[in-house]
Amino acid sequence: MAPDFWNDSVNAQKIQKQFGQLQDIIKSWEDSWAEIEETQLLLEMAVEEKDGEAEQEVAVSLTAIEKEIDQTELECMFSGKHDSSNAMITIHAGAGGTEAQDWVDMLLRMYLRWAEDRGFKTNILDFLAGDEAGVKSVTVFVQGKHAYGYLRSELGIHRLVRISPFDASGRRHTSFASVMIMPELDDSVDVDINEKDLRIDTYRASGAGGQHVNKTDSAIRITHLPSGIVVQCQNERSQHRNKDMAMKMLMAQLYELERERKAEQQQNLHGEKKEIAWGSQIRSYVLQPYRMIKDHRTDQEMGNVDAVLDGKIDSFIKAYLLWAK
Repeated sequence: MAPDFWNDSVNAQKIQKQFGQLQDIIKSWEDSWAEIEETQLLLEMAVEEKDGEAEQEVAVSLTAIEKEIDQTELECMFSGKHDSSNAMITIHAGAGGTEAQDWVDMLLRMYLRWAEDRGFKTNILDFLAGDEAGVKSVTVFVQGKHAYGYLRSELGIHRLVRISPFDASGRRHTSFASVMIMPELDDSVDVDINEKDLRIDTYRASGAGGQHVNKTDSAIRITHLPSGIVVQCQNERSQHRNKDMAMKMLMAQLYELERERKAEQQQNLHGEKKEIAWGSQIRSYVLQPYRMIKDHRTDQEMGNVDAVLDGKIDSFIKAYLLWAK
């Protein structure tokens, strides 16, 4: 209601967006309470009249309400500075050659399925295929409400234990893949990058072949010399757009690096010995000799490994957000 509210239109739009998100959460709670009251009345009536059909209706209604409340509770967890932002996922294969590269492919599929189920848009910015199968590294841009808020739970090392389909002897293998999650930074975040610290290379993007083959050096690789961070983008046909997206990726990685450095300093001040998420094993996916997926931070477990690898990771995300809170 401030008379000068619209003087700064950029900030006003940000506040209006945040206001809308908070209103959505409140409305969701209010709708759920109204549904609970209605269901309670229906239950009382069903018990009085011994109406089995109405009792079944109550059971179905309660399941739906529980799902709605779970979702609203999740939305209340998003209080971080960039939780409402879009996200970038980068997955790298660990040691283990083809086995580890296949594991990256499995994780990529899992996150793409999860995003699709949520109605989020995804765009593969960079893709480096494995030597024989799988993927060496991949970066995906995820656009959707609270994309970063959800996906920050996935940052760290993911471990797979299974009988390798690439081992003729049928031996059990352990593979590792690192997952990095970065927010898409808006204009309010200033990351100071000196152009003298950058080495920019162009190369020909790999494509599907045929009429889609890229005949120009439009792909961009940027190396930040002081930190050694390398980012690349090849999804756009225009070199200019690839460079813009690569710079966004670099800014996000430098921002995360600085955030982790400050978090480490804070932990040292408090004498805590917690591990930074990046570089630590956060979750194990065991397919052999038993079938179980376990998050080592929250102790959340699930025996239906096929569902999880098919993108059903919300229970792990929620457990992490509640644990982190």
